[in-house]
Amino acid sequence: MFPEPSAAPTSELRPLLIAEAANPEWVSVPLVGWSHAHALLRKTRGHLVTQIRNRDAILRAGLVEGRDFTAIDSERSARLADRVARLLRGKSGVAWTMVTALQSLAYPHFERLVWKQFGARLRAGEFDLVHRITPLSPTTPSSLAKRCARIGVPFVLGPLNGGLPWPRAFDRERRREREWLSYIRGAYKLMPGYRATRAHAAAILVASRATAEQMPERARSKCYYLPENGIDPARFARRRTRTAKLPLRLIFIGRLVPYKGADMLLEAALPLLRADALRLEIVGDGPQMPELRATVEREGLAERVALPGWVEHARVQDRLVEADLMVLPSIREFGGGVVLEAMAVGVPPAVVAYGGPGELVSDEVGFRIELGTRAEIVARVRALLERLVADPAAIDRRAEPAWRCAHERFSWSAKAEQTLSFYEWVLGKRAQSPLPAWSEIPR
Repeated sequence: MFPEPSAAPTSELRPLLIAEAANPEWVSVPLVGWSHAHALLRKTRGHLVTQIRNRDAILRAGLVEGRDFTAIDSERSARLADRVARLLRGKSGVAWTMVTALQSLAYPHFERLVWKQFGARLRAGEFDLVHRITPLSPTTPSSLAKRCARIGVPFVLGPLNGGLPWPRAFDRERRREREWLSYIRGAYKLMPGYRATRAHAAAILVASRATAEQMPERARSKCYYLPENGIDPARFARRRTRTAKLPLRLIFIGRLVPYKGADMLLEAALPLLRADALRLEIVGDGPQMPELRATVEREGLAERVALPGWVEHARVQDRLVEADLMVLPSIREFGGGVVLEAMAVGVPPAVVAYGGPGELVSDEVGFRIELGTRAEIVARVRALLERLVADPAAIDRRAEPAWRCAHERFSWSAKAEQTLSFYEWVLGKRAQSPLPAWSEIPR
């Protein structure tokens, strides 16, 4: 699935790609880091620097250690951060702001080791620029930015994403997620290296308007828009062929936690499920699973609502192609990779128009639901489902545009081409940036 980088790259550029989290066998940020870096390696004479935990998976993917990538052993600090996080969280799947904060405190050790190993090679002009792809969080500073600036090597940061404000109407859910640290999240701007990272970066890629708006005013002129997620056509090679008809088939994919909104979707769909106008599959697991199962049992909907739990990522497309509509009523989604995955197999998404999904989904490729209180979102999702039950063809009209958008704009190969063109602009080989400025991010 992941052939080694091409022996004849399309560009002679030599980027040093920093992706502490880059793993082809994991999901979320590690898969994003791997996918972006690997696509760039196939088009350039670049080199990937990652953390030692990813080494074996990258070797299995076909890359050659030393030639294509270097694994940095920063386990001393990484293990300590993991242990403290497990102790403070109490249970998995919650308190992500605290986890990110601990990782940000541990991360500088990784970059110090990177500089120790690559500093001389950068001074010698072995690489044209440095691009830190992960961490994605804007809270994590980079000592490499200042060091690169001192030796005249451009440093590109991002795509950064994070810090989407919690909607005020969902403070109860915020507490259920144990997001106590999010109330003082802005304190990260006092961390050593915060100002220097932004001052010395040649350019900053931001993946959302919320992230761009966190930037200090003086840094915004460096910010350009590139969503962090993409799709691998090899992982999403199947395509929906069914025609939408009653009962419509809905699918939700994600962690079963309050802010993802699976419970809101089930509540919104109840009247139409009882009327046998819908089928619903909720793929994922988490603390809300008992609550969802109890609702399904109480309503007698076991034949119409499926709760299969976790599904291996490689099998996600098999679930998606059997659906008519992917519904993600999440009220705090940074990237929304599952939105692109649905589009990649021709399944239109319905999303709350807030954060990453709201910037990825237009009325041409899916359905946007206005943010509001919990009751308002439930009512708006229900109203949308009622419209689609009355007019299933509205789903099919968006299927082809959704598929085309995902494959033409968001394949990792296409995103690597965008990034490569951006490198050329950073290096003065293009007159204008190929990526939109932060102010042009869709609302």
